[in-house]
Amino acid sequence: MAEDSDKPDQGKPADEAAKKPAGIVVPADSTGTPPPSAIPPGGELAGADAEKAAMVEQAKSRVAAVKDSLAEKAAPPAAGAPKAPVKKKEEGPKPVDASENKLVKKLRARFAGVVSEPFEFLGQVAVRIAPQSIVQVCTFLRDDQDARFNYLSDLTCVHYPLRAEAPLEVVYNLFSIPRNERIRLKVGIAEGASVDSVTGVWPSANWMEREVYDLFGVSFHNHPDLRRILLPPDWEGHPLRKDYPLEFIENAWTQRHLPEMTEVQREQLEQRRAYGLEILSVPQERMMREIFQGGKEVMPKDK
Repeated sequence: MAEDSDKPDQGKPADEAAKKPAGIVVPADSTGTPPPSAIPPGGELAGADAEKAAMVEQAKSRVAAVKDSLAEKAAPPAAGAPKAPVKKKEEGPKPVDASENKLVKKLRARFAGVVSEPFEFLGQVAVRIAPQSIVQVCTFLRDDQDARFNYLSDLTCVHYPLRAEAPLEVVYNLFSIPRNERIRLKVGIAEGASVDSVTGVWPSANWMEREVYDLFGVSFHNHPDLRRILLPPDWEGHPLRKDYPLEFIENAWTQRHLPEMTEVQREQLEQRRAYGLEILSVPQERMMREIFQGGKEVMPKDK
């Protein structure tokens, strides 16, 4: 029986048991972290307490190593040491001068003193055209064999209140279907002035110019049917101008056409606005139903 007690544990070689006797700590590596071999094997030889203590020491060493590395990164550079270069933010594409563009040269040669401020952005050319020559330039761009801009993709307007001379700018976006190319024309309009209609060049400009007239107040000379297209004919103001109020307001049209609200209805409307629910427009929808039920015509239908 005594001989059996002197034998090492079954399943473990005798030399391995001799290598790691209890109480012997294996030295740590260069980082201060004890190697995995420092954790003694479980069982009667090492004991649960020794195994747990070794694992705790190993975890503490890893935490200390991480803290040291973070402190080194956060430490200010030594005196005289070169600073790390600051990485500049990548800049996006910018407009470039398009004076040497073939089409711009052709326009300037054909219309002297009419074309100005040519620039190119992301492969698209934009030029400013004198208002009195917009129809002639559009006709040329449609019929010229090197241009063939046979499609008016969009006609819109931009309001610049700080531009005293020409606060309104009509924008024409043209597209050449056979050449798969675009060009943008800009025309500055003074307050109260008008510009010639291009419906004779592209008939699709009819409703586009009506929308600009309705929402921006730009008048188009020689338009076949220039009247409001979205708002009632007697509406006052142009909602897409930057000086037009964003919030709901009572104006002359609402006073003439909408029935008066009772005190309870006004209180309900104010409560809805206070909670940010004016977008639901329930009181306004009720008013419109009463108008239609009463036989009033809010906006005449297009003939």
